[in-house]
Amino acid sequence: MNNYQKKWIYLIVLSLIWGSSFVLIKKGLVGLSAVQLGSLRVIITGLILFLVGYKSLKSIKRNEWKWIVVAGFLGTFFPAFLFAFAETEVDSGVVSILNSLVPLNTILFGFAIFKIASSKRQIFGVIIGFIGTTILIASGAKLNPEQNYFYAGFVILATVMYSINANIIKKHLQEVKPIAIATGNFAAIMIPAIVILLFSDFFIENNYKKPEVLKSLGYVFLLCTFGTALAKVMFNKLVQISTPVFASSVTYVMTLVAVLWGVLDGEKIGFTQIIGGIIMLFGVYMANRKKIN
Repeated sequence: MNNYQKKWIYLIVLSLIWGSSFVLIKKGLVGLSAVQLGSLRVIITGLILFLVGYKSLKSIKRNEWKWIVVAGFLGTFFPAFLFAFAETEVDSGVVSILNSLVPLNTILFGFAIFKIASSKRQIFGVIIGFIGTTILIASGAKLNPEQNYFYAGFVILATVMYSINANIIKKHLQEVKPIAIATGNFAAIMIPAIVILLFSDFFIENNYKKPEVLKSLGYVFLLCTFGTALAKVMFNKLVQISTPVFASSVTYVMTLVAVLWGVLDGEKIGFTQIIGGIIMLFGVYMANRKKIN
């Protein structure tokens, strides 16, 4: 199987995994605060990755560690909290839609900061995808006027961080094993997460033993195992065998998965949102199809 085939398989699998992550965050917030969920997501995922990837840390060179640390905070630590805070006020489907800004930001920051060029076809495809995203956002605001879209700003900030992270991996960590990148990321961010959890009232008066908290912890464990640990390794590999733009376009496809989960969980979706989703998928195809000679 060549890299062209592999990258599409990775894209589809990641879309299914990350598309399901938004509803898991939503369920996790039933018994946990946003701060607790974000902290636990980092801690549990870190423990899982250390169990399988601690030996890979030896392969990381000294001059690569600074980029591992930066990528850990931008690609995982801050977004874990930002998404949790966003979903306290905004539906999981809408949050996933806003997350589709990642590919556009990846192109913009890739060129402005990392001097990674993108083809006209890629730019055209991302613009089409962004138009589809805009349609989804506008129609979502009409369907859910009671939601506080100020919190949507947390998602937009996270998309900027994700895009910078994707470019860092491509530019500075191309030769590092994906499992080593992921494990190194969490080696850098676990201690701050533990400190935050200790000050979050999670352990006060046996709060963690409450039935609703235990149920939420189950959802967070699923989120950490698949939506963070496995997905982080797969995403790192996807960036290495493709491009930052292609890898970040997973945010378009996973939006449809997330919106479907939202509908099944009682969130609203209209015909205009469906049209917007189709336009997004077309944008993904345009940005990533092979050039015909």
